[in-house]
Amino acid sequence: MALTAHSGGVFPIAPTPFLPAGEIDWLSVDRLYGHYETIGSDGLTVLGMMGEAPKLEPAESLTLVRRAVGIMGRKPVIVGVSAPGFAAMRSLAREAMEAGAAGVMIAPPNTLRTDDQISGYYAQAVDAIGPDVPWVIQDFPLMTSVVMTAGVIRRIVMAHPSCVMLKAEDWPGLEKISALRGFQSDGSLRPLSIMVANGGLFLDFEMARGADGSNTGYAFPELLIDVVRLSKAGQRDAAQDAFDTHLPLLRYEQQPGVGLAVRKYVLMRRGLIAHDAQRKPAAGLSALARSEVDYLLARLARSDARAAL
Repeated sequence: MALTAHSGGVFPIAPTPFLPAGEIDWLSVDRLYGHYETIGSDGLTVLGMMGEAPKLEPAESLTLVRRAVGIMGRKPVIVGVSAPGFAAMRSLAREAMEAGAAGVMIAPPNTLRTDDQISGYYAQAVDAIGPDVPWVIQDFPLMTSVVMTAGVIRRIVMAHPSCVMLKAEDWPGLEKISALRGFQSDGSLRPLSIMVANGGLFLDFEMARGADGSNTGYAFPELLIDVVRLSKAGQRDAAQDAFDTHLPLLRYEQQPGVGLAVRKYVLMRRGLIAHDAQRKPAAGLSALARSEVDYLLARLARSDARAAL
């Protein structure tokens, strides 16, 4: 199933489960991916930044893609292919598409500063992977240090028909979503799927601003599904109520540097992965931090039975 400008819903960012010694835990991979499919995710994203993609060997990356495609069935799988050079990007993109991926995601390198540099980079990226591959702009200045205005995003999208989705994780980014939807209203921007991230921290208002769904990670992806579906059904208060119950844990998980450790710890507590290990180099959680997460889970369980671990 190819990714299109009308794709939406919830595409969780999948972390990569590891054994304590650093090998990929393939049993946990299958269990975690199966959980995403079972709970009603609309798709899945693998090899994202929170999937520890730079720490993987090429063969491991491709095997993860194949596992995801096999488990998700006809639901689209997006593959992160960002790389320092275009040769590696081209190779993974083409292999992922041959394996059944729906599209690829590309983040800009941290050397870009001007609009011309940013748009020029994406033109070269499209030339590398081929204009037949649907792709996603990853706008994540907190990690890449590359600031993309709504205007330069429009410029890139209009120049490349194969660009079908924006992963919007600027912070603050609500006005950017409104600006892009405004461009579509005045006819200066063609249809574009806008999927939001930032761990779901602003998902409530991002949906109200016109986002098509969520393309992020959180230890309870069910919550992301709840908020997106309720928002699309016009049940804003119900969506906000569901969101509010998870906000303390969402906030804790968004701490720079330890967010993935928190997420993996909760996924382990939920029985979805066997270990909360990360491949080195990595930062873990102290015993005190784990006790704080346990405290938040116990409080969350009072209003959401899915947290009663």
